Amino acid sequence: MKRSSIVSFGFFLASRPQQVLAWQFPRPPSMPPHAPQQHRQKPMFGESSLHGLEDDDIDIVTGSQFHGLRTYANLPYVNCLSEAGAEKGQKYDIAILGAPFDTASPPGFCFSSTVTGRPGARYGPGGIRIGSQRIQVDNYNVYTGRSTLQSWATVVDCGDVPLTWLDNNVALKQLDKAHRVVSGRKAANCTHSITPRIVTLGGDHTTTLSALRSTHERWGPVSVIHFDSHIDTWDPAALGGGISDYAGLNHGTFLHIAHEEHLILNTSIHAGIRAPLIRAKGDLRNDLRCGFAMVKARELDQIGAEGVIRRIKDRVGGSRVYISVDIDVLDPAFAPGTAEPGGWSTRELLTILDGLQGLHVVGADVVEVSPIYDNPGETTVLAAAEVALSLVELMVENPVKSLADA
Repeated sequence: MKRSSIVSFGFFLASRPQQVLAWQFPRPPSMPPHAPQQHRQKPMFGESSLHGLEDDDIDIVTGSQFHGLRTYANLPYVNCLSEAGAEKGQKYDIAILGAPFDTASPPGFCFSSTVTGRPGARYGPGGIRIGSQRIQVDNYNVYTGRSTLQSWATVVDCGDVPLTWLDNNVALKQLDKAHRVVSGRKAANCTHSITPRIVTLGGDHTTTLSALRSTHERWGPVSVIHFDSHIDTWDPAALGGGISDYAGLNHGTFLHIAHEEHLILNTSIHAGIRAPLIRAKGDLRNDLRCGFAMVKARELDQIGAEGVIRRIKDRVGGSRVYISVDIDVLDPAFAPGTAEPGGWSTRELLTILDGLQGLHVVGADVVEVSPIYDNPGETTVLAAAEVALSLVELMVENPVKSLADA
């Protein structure tokens, strides 16, 4: 190398600015002492606040317990299924519980919902949690002025129930037990009830049967408010049971089975129904036998949201209530995985749900969410997350005594 090149390289090294570690704040730009005052750059936040921080002043603890782990609405995670977790005194009044299950959907069922012949709702709980990340615990509802997650009720996310994908019978027994265990813990605020309530994230609609078994054990029989495009009271002989007894329990027959098990009252109601029937008259006769009235999707255009709310409230009266929301109550424009055009908008559904304030809601779910059929804007999981928040708010606004409180 020529001597002139060495001299130039040495000058370059000497004139380079001092190296700054990647995690440090850069030093404020230096100005020549003779530079006019008006040309001197002022620190944006003040030199002391930006460049004078000591290592002890940097907070990495606040929120770190759950940062990077997706819980519903950024709520604390509690392992509600574990005795060890319960022994740590981590009590709760409302539990968010994931039910990642989608194998009870008969592949020959032509009146398709989000998972019939299109598996994927097992990923619904995770998708809903992703859609809920914009919701913060200290948010206030612009319509009510209330902060649902900062109320008397301790709300936690219990994660997902570990369900096998290989055997429906075993998986549903696992879910039955999980509901019994989670609802069997002693609540955090016993002045309202010693029994916590559960909002389930699904998962195909079969998972509601486990929830109804649990609510029956803790609160007795309930009126079901069923938001869906399908009636889901099909006799297994008409749907699935003709294939095998094993196939008779599925996401289109679970309400029929709940009626046969005496879990629900004859004051239940469907809302948003619009899907075809299998039998012209037999399905509706069986639906009435199972205790259901019906608000069809297009009736919203005639009686409005207030009319739908009034019909629902008149039907269930003062009974204890379980609310189940199949995301396909929404139109495909708002939930792309939905196979039945002509549904409600997200705003219409949320308006109706919020109008149910005052009902004795002892359990709820939002199900049939299949993220794989969502769009890049994630409109389905965003809607489902907001639905879940409305369900929690209904519980918070009206505490309900359980059978154990008597």
